[in-house]
Parts: sequence; C-alpha cells; structure tokens
Amino acid sequence: MSKFQAVPDQADLEKMDRDLRFYPSRVAQPETLSCEQVEQYNRDGYVKDLTVFSQTEVDELRGYFDGLLERAIAAGGDSYSISSAHLTYGRVYDLLIEPRIVAFVKDILGEDVIGWGSHFFCKMPHDGKSVAWHQDASYWPLTPSKAVTVWLAIDDADIENACMKFVAGSQHVGHLTFRPSADDEGNVLNQTIEDAEQYGEVVYDELAAGQVSVHADLLLHGSEANESDRRRCGLTLRYCTPDVVAGSNWHDKGVVVAGNDYSGNWTNPARPADD
Repeated sequence: MSKFQAVPDQADLEKMDRDLRFYPSRVAQPETLSCEQVEQYNRDGYVKDLTVFSQTEVDELRGYFDGLLERAIAAGGDSYSISSAHLTYGRVYDLLIEPRIVAFVKDILGEDVIGWGSHFFCKMPHDGKSVAWHQDASYWPLTPSKAVTVWLAIDDADIENACMKFVAGSQHVGHLTFRPSADDEGNVLNQTIEDAEQYGEVVYDELAAGQVSVHADLLLHGSEANESDRRRCGLTLRYCTPDVVAGSNWHDKGVVVAGNDYSGNWTNPARPADD
C-alpha cells in the first residue's frame, strides 16, 4: 500500500546517529489543551479523551475506512497494511491536516508542525495479534525524537477489544533495550521490551469513536490481542517539529500542517487526488 516500510530495517536505523531522549513541551500558553493537560503530557507522556469528531462525522469516516480495508484485502494485504495512507488517499491527507487535530499537536510541539505518518491499526475480532510493549522512536529513522502520535479511534476502543495501553511516565527513561519478537508471538511489529511495567503505572487508552489520544514517541505502549467479537480500528497520525531530520527518504512523507518548515528538511507533498 506504500513505497515506505512501516517498520524500517534495523540496519538502516543503526546507520543514523539518533538523539533518542524525551523533549518535553515548551508551550506555555496552549490554546486548545489546558495547561494541566500539557503538564500531564510532560509528566506522563500522553493526554487522552480528546473529542474531535461528531457521531455523524465518525460514522462517515468508518464507512470510508471500511472501503479502504476491503480494497487492501482484495489486493493481498491485511487489516494492518494501510500505511503512509496520506500519500495515496486524499481523505486521509485531510485527516492529517485536520485543524481540530493539529490544534492539539501545536499545543505540545509548538506553532510549526510537520505531519509525516498515517497508519491504520485495525484489530479484527479474534485476530490473535497483539502489539508488544515498544517505543515508537525505536522504529523511526528520525532525529531528534521530537515526535508525537495522535491515535484516532475509528471504532470504540476499550479493554474488551484490546485498546492501547501506556506505561505512564516511561518516556523519561530514554531509549530502552528491546529484543526481536519471535514469529510465534503474534506481534504486529517486531520489537518487544520486557518487563515494561517496572517503569510506571499501566494506563488503558479507552476512547470512544471520534476521540483521540496524543502520546510521546518514547512512551512505552502496546495492546493485547482482540479476543472480542468487536473490531477495534484506529488511525495513527504522526507529527514532529521541522528540525527533525529523517533517514530512509522519510522526508518525502512530511507535510507542513502548521506554521513553516523553517529547516527545509521536509518535501511537503501535495494532497493526492481523491481515490
């Protein structure tokens, strides 16, 4: 579904001298989040329960995703295959630049923001796949680690259908050692951090459809396998500050969603035609 690998080769990552440490928000006067929410992000690494879309809007969005999923499966993919979707689908590009979402990101990253990632994580009922404890920054050919993920609930996400979970405050520990995941573990990704619970309290990211959470790129998170009869689909939207340098040609994915690219690091591709 994309020319970019959702999970880059470890050898390519090791070629980069990456600055992987937590950069707290320096926004002193947020416009959409409260000062307490920005403080929570700095302390715990996330904010959640942020409502963006109405029921009517999210119903339309879910119908749109259902069509994308049907096409992905017909093309030989699966429910996790729709990655870097904003480069192909105009509707997903619109979500990446959606002012109501970008407003939350600006209150964490500042006035200048690059949107560079869009990946659907769709756990089908009883699909048996989990996402092991990991840190996003570990996977990304980006430096420094000034990036956040917005997790948009397409379906209601709760403990029963394997919502995301965080280890609060774990972003302060820095980049952690991981082991490669074994094939029989059913991990959607390929890294596992052992004993993640030692780094903080586990918090479940339960969201109603149309809500989002925002979490730091070094925050430990994961999710269980969905053993319920309900689907659990979310769209991850990724953002960073313009001074972040990208390897593996990932600068070609970056769209200026707020302010300016004062660094000139990002290609700023145009919106693709409606599919």
